[in-house]
Amino acid sequence: MCENELFFGNSRCVACDTRLGFSRAERAIVPVDDEGRYVDHHGGEWWVCANLRLSGCTWVTSTRGGSCEACALTRTRPADGDAVGLAQLPAAESAKRHLVVELDSLGLPVVGRDEDPVGGLCFDMLSSVEENVVIGHADGVITIDLAESDDARRERVRVELGEPYRTMLGHLRHEVGHYLQYTLVTEGERLERCRELFGDETADYQAEIDRHYSEGPPEGWEERYITTYATMHPFEDFAETFAHYLHISDTVDTAATQGLITIDPSAFSSFRDLVLGVWVPLSVALNQINRSMGKGDLYPFVIPEPVLDKLEFVASLALQGAGSGV
Repeated sequence: MCENELFFGNSRCVACDTRLGFSRAERAIVPVDDEGRYVDHHGGEWWVCANLRLSGCTWVTSTRGGSCEACALTRTRPADGDAVGLAQLPAAESAKRHLVVELDSLGLPVVGRDEDPVGGLCFDMLSSVEENVVIGHADGVITIDLAESDDARRERVRVELGEPYRTMLGHLRHEVGHYLQYTLVTEGERLERCRELFGDETADYQAEIDRHYSEGPPEGWEERYITTYATMHPFEDFAETFAHYLHISDTVDTAATQGLITIDPSAFSSFRDLVLGVWVPLSVALNQINRSMGKGDLYPFVIPEPVLDKLEFVASLALQGAGSGV
């Protein structure tokens, strides 16, 4: 290949036209031949995922004509006759691949149904053309409404709900937060600390939903929560906080890679210090850049002191999860 810069979703180099794939094992973009084959430095053969044309997946798999590890996480997709759903699928699958790499980078476990048939992670990518779809998580199953891939519809819903931010990647980050709480925060000191920060997760969920939508967020919520949605129930507070942990981690890493910040994010001993020392000034600068282009703030949130403690807790799960064998 030439020395042209490559990006995560590239299937070809725009300079030399070399075909490309992504190797999860090597965490690298790799060249593939005209048959879609990549030979690693051990001589092992890998093949571009069978879903390249269906969802734009460029990941490589050890089975010729097979699906990659990211695509294997999708349990349900639109039917072949659902043209609208299939057109919306690539955006959702692209966001999911981004999420999986992010979790890998942080050392957080991605255990599929092939390893854990009961509680393993999987995705139902459903088309609301065919049925009513409610985005959510239950026992490792993350349900996504593919209609959220439509920018106009998603923006309309965002405005109707009074949300400052709504993206497909944001949905996935939030729902995987539920999954990781379900798998990693189950007992002992970790569970006790979680309840200290977020509240008792055994509180009646439906009752709390009814309260939230009838009364709205509690007065002064801005002093303790990252969003109004986080005030609904301890489960939602955790998931919202976890999503912001991923927002911040990924954006800071990207900024460092692109030379927008000169300090190494790994130099900070705590996530709290990273937020205060890098993220706050960086997000202010990015917000001002967006305003210079006549757009809304890139990160329209304020992080109060109690949320720093919550972010520190969810960040600690990366090391704890990686070391637990979960």
